Amino acid sequence: MLHLTARAARTLAAVSALALAAPALADTLVDNVDGVTINAQGKVERFSGLVFDDDGRIVQLLSRNDARPRTDYLIDGKGQVMVPGMIDAHVHVMDMGFAALTLDLSDTKSLDEALAKIKAFAEANPGRPWILGRGWNQEKWGLGRFPTAAELDSVVADRPVWLERADNHANWGNTLAITGAGVTAKTPDPAGGKIIRDAKGAPAGVFVDNAIGLVGKIVPAPRPEDRDLAFAKAQEVLLNYGVTAVADMGTKLPDWMTYRRAGDEGRLQIRIMAYADSFETLELAAGAEPTVWLYDDKLRMGGIKLYLDGALGSRGASLKAPYHDDPGAKGLPFLSPAQLRNLMSRAAMKGFQTAVHAIGDAANAEVLGAVEELSESYKGDRRWRIEHAQIIDPVDIARTGQHGVIASMQPLHQTSDRLMAEARLGPDRLAGAYPWRSVQKAGGRLAFGSDAPVEPADPWAGMAAAISRTDAKGEPFGGWLPQETVSREAALAGYTSDAAFAGFAEGRFGRLIPGERADFLLIDRDPLFASPEGLRETKVIGVWIGGVKVRGE
Repeated sequence: MLHLTARAARTLAAVSALALAAPALADTLVDNVDGVTINAQGKVERFSGLVFDDDGRIVQLLSRNDARPRTDYLIDGKGQVMVPGMIDAHVHVMDMGFAALTLDLSDTKSLDEALAKIKAFAEANPGRPWILGRGWNQEKWGLGRFPTAAELDSVVADRPVWLERADNHANWGNTLAITGAGVTAKTPDPAGGKIIRDAKGAPAGVFVDNAIGLVGKIVPAPRPEDRDLAFAKAQEVLLNYGVTAVADMGTKLPDWMTYRRAGDEGRLQIRIMAYADSFETLELAAGAEPTVWLYDDKLRMGGIKLYLDGALGSRGASLKAPYHDDPGAKGLPFLSPAQLRNLMSRAAMKGFQTAVHAIGDAANAEVLGAVEELSESYKGDRRWRIEHAQIIDPVDIARTGQHGVIASMQPLHQTSDRLMAEARLGPDRLAGAYPWRSVQKAGGRLAFGSDAPVEPADPWAGMAAAISRTDAKGEPFGGWLPQETVSREAALAGYTSDAAFAGFAEGRFGRLIPGERADFLLIDRDPLFASPEGLRETKVIGVWIGGVKVRGE
């Protein structure tokens, strides 16, 4: 046995204490930054240096007057602004990837322009058995009606064509696609769906919500290698915007397996909080309870996405009163009150979080009522999510501050939908439209996202809309219902700390504080001081995830 003198023992103890107090040599100091984050108390905190360890976790934040620790690695931030990696609280990851690889109609401003683009794409891709794409919007075209199969036939008649509307709630097909699926005038509308028909009752070309599957079921499924390529493209798009984590809404089993392959092969860079598209997917992927965090906090399935109604653009959103521009319609409720409660209960009893798509005021009232009832049986921290929460009757807004409700909202929807919402609702029913500040005042928690590929996955444009209620052209002057803007601090939290909280990820990522992952950006301006126009022009200089640089020079 080794015997030490008292003096030697004291010296060894002192050395050990110093070793414990000093950062490990593998730590990295990122210095000379203008850092800003939402801290553990929910307040803005500024710093000039950040230390993270070899595991990619933050060890320390430093102010200008703090002594710099000795580390093995030093990164000079060159005075640039450091913020947490952005979190998009509502995206469709694989749809983003496939949208980038197929026909994109989101930039078309008229039906004729769209038809010309479809024709050119088909001619440039003669080997594709189907022409697939997305992004059309008859409102943006000023068409005043849905497009038809005959119009598609005029440019592509030799192959089936199947095109998703901008909001993901309607599809447009040509005659080959429709007849190939066996859909005729005798085919009934499914529950929660609608076939747009001509004067004789035959399918006219557009299928809304649950009717989409009537044709969609015959579209060839992508191969695993196609999925891997689409996921790589989606990651590229997200990282270029500075988005380091997402809530993937409606994750299908093949999507989950794509993410697992990426994780197994070291290709998974972003963090994904997955919400299953069905109980079948939930049970096959997660089992009896939410999965653990996989791949160093890169992937988890912790909840399920439920659909209660459709979208305003296709008049599928469930309203309390008829549509102003279609008095015969009140929307398409997908679930009865009993079905909604049964599904939410089925998830809650196994500890899964529910994220319920609700756009119209009737749908939002229904899900709030379900939360109130279920909260009596399911105690604890449930974080009931309402996805979109676009139109809430003012009499129901106070209910969003109860039972831990999280309103997962997309600021860019407000700027894109403004004129359409006015047409659908009329001037007297706009008080509860995209009510961000009202939800916040009621005590509800906001989480901001994009709904990409419905909108661009651009958090900077989203923040600009959130603080101004104006679009990229600065319209309308002064903002649309400007009383519903939020502060810059709330907008930053909505895309960082609050978006992480919405997915039970706080303590792992979303803030630049000790113990959380070193997911950070270097950008060219301070989002808390930039104008809305300036925010939209934000340049992402570098992206780090878990202390690893994944974008930038």
